[in-house]
Amino acid sequence: MMTYPMTTGRNFNEISRVIDSMQLTTKHKVAIPLNWQQDEDVNIFLSVSNEEAERIYPVG
Repeated sequence: MMTYPMTTGRNFNEISRVIDSMQLTTKHKVAIPLNWQQDEDVNIFLSVSNEEAERIYPVG
């Protein structure tokens, strides 16, 4: 749930970006960088070993 003060404008693109980010991080062991947009690079969790990362994400 996102809550904005009434005096703060709503930006649909930001809300859409947040939803995309939450869906991606729920399904995969990744973290989303600031101002991330769909199809851009993400960060793999530090808890994922190099071997596991190569197996899960063979293309990178």
